[in-house]
Amino acid sequence: MSDIPKCPVCTSENTYFDGTMYICPDCGAEFMRDEQSEAGDNIPRDSNGAELMDGDSVTVIKDLKVKGSSMVIKRGTKVKSIRLTDVPEEVDCKIDGSSIVLKTCFLKK
Repeated sequence: MSDIPKCPVCTSENTYFDGTMYICPDCGAEFMRDEQSEAGDNIPRDSNGAELMDGDSVTVIKDLKVKGSSMVIKRGTKVKSIRLTDVPEEVDCKIDGSSIVLKTCFLKK
């Protein structure tokens, strides 16, 4: 069973694969194998693993409710000219004139 990785949160060996991601029953963490092996990788990547760069155009893959607003970013919305931030999991962009920070896991190139 060396094929199944340890939990990156509690380092437990009781993890299992549920078809889409690995789950740790001890601490409840959900993770993908890529996240564990690329933990030191500071390259921003979209939901499919493609590398993101400043000025890229991306598409939102899920309806997203904007916190503190009644605004909803619909699935399929095209976002042009993203800007990378210091955090590899986030990008800065403008949607309908509002500056918004989006998680890269909800974007595809």
